Amino acid sequence: MKRVVVTGMAGFSPIGDNWETIEENLRAKKNGIQYIEDWEKYSGLDTKLGAPVSNFEKPAHFNRKVTRSMGLVALYAAVASERALEDAGLLGDPILESGLCGVAYGSSTGSPSAIADFGNMLLNNSTKGLNATSYIKMMGHTTAVNVGIYFKLKGRVYTTSSACTSGSQAIGYSFEAIRSGQQTMMLAGGAEELCPTEAAVFDTLYATSTKNDTPELTPSPFDKNRDGLVIGEGSCTLVLEELEHAEARGAKIYAELVGYGTNSDGTHVTQPNKDTMQHAMQLALDSADITAELIDYVSAHGTATDRGDIAETNATAALMPGAPISSLKSYTGHTLGACGALEAMVSINMMNSGWFHPTLNLNNVDPECGDLDYITGDGREINAHHVMSNNFAFGGINTSLVFKRWGK
Repeated sequence: MKRVVVTGMAGFSPIGDNWETIEENLRAKKNGIQYIEDWEKYSGLDTKLGAPVSNFEKPAHFNRKVTRSMGLVALYAAVASERALEDAGLLGDPILESGLCGVAYGSSTGSPSAIADFGNMLLNNSTKGLNATSYIKMMGHTTAVNVGIYFKLKGRVYTTSSACTSGSQAIGYSFEAIRSGQQTMMLAGGAEELCPTEAAVFDTLYATSTKNDTPELTPSPFDKNRDGLVIGEGSCTLVLEELEHAEARGAKIYAELVGYGTNSDGTHVTQPNKDTMQHAMQLALDSADITAELIDYVSAHGTATDRGDIAETNATAALMPGAPISSLKSYTGHTLGACGALEAMVSINMMNSGWFHPTLNLNNVDPECGDLDYITGDGREINAHHVMSNNFAFGGINTSLVFKRWGK
């Protein structure tokens, strides 16, 4: 079996577009949640909170010809991927067009504006607004396809549009492709663009936070008084590479990806299942060939929903009682298709720095949550060698990733 390492990372989030800025906001305990005034126009939408990307400007070379098939979600993916390749020292490298490099990428949906154009056709019996690229922007696999075309990739394409596990499944499938020798390198990640329709999805489930007047106080994962999630946006790409190839070119190595587990609940579309969550984590541990005791930190899915937090933490505690855990979503909101990749990137950077962020707004742990070491306050210094990053999605899709600090 081949070994898989992370040689490049880049992304956009509500709290920054580089690790220095992200870490500064994590340490300052500053979230990216905002009151979205424009959402007041939607009758019946209770939440008015969202977490937009904090710093994104379309690069000048992404001209009209380049972006004609890209909605914002695909543009987020392509620009993050370009930055990640640059970080890896592989931008423009012949391997991209050799067939040895593929892409695995996903989002919850395509660009909502393109979907609205087709909706207009059905509602008003008119194709006004539609053009030759409307579907390309709307389709669920728009991120993977646009990344592949932009970089002229000739390898495998995995279209992981699986809601909240889009990014983590992309990383996992890339890991399997490289580990089995089918690919030498993969671009892996996820993206999402902020849209009130996605807030409405959770609003109808009574799962959104309505602390509209105090965006700095929400979401509050694992807290007894949490009132729901906040939708965010962003993108993140990891460059995954076969170890021998990375070493031969003298690549900088951030971490080794050693384990991946995924499964499905097989029971309910929206209600989480503790047992299958736990099994997904065990699959990741088995894949890494390590025991649960070696996990030094767990990056939780941690959405701040009632049943989700309880099921996830009890599943985690059943395998790793007392494990240090925190939720990035307390800073970024739920970035849906992007969260698995963003949380993996942040976990790797924290493992390398030795400092792990707290969960914001966690004042009183819900007694129904599992027996874990919930990081609060100013965060925690941990000499971590293995970190686990978990994500769970609608449809009962569960994922778990294990990264090892680089050091052979």
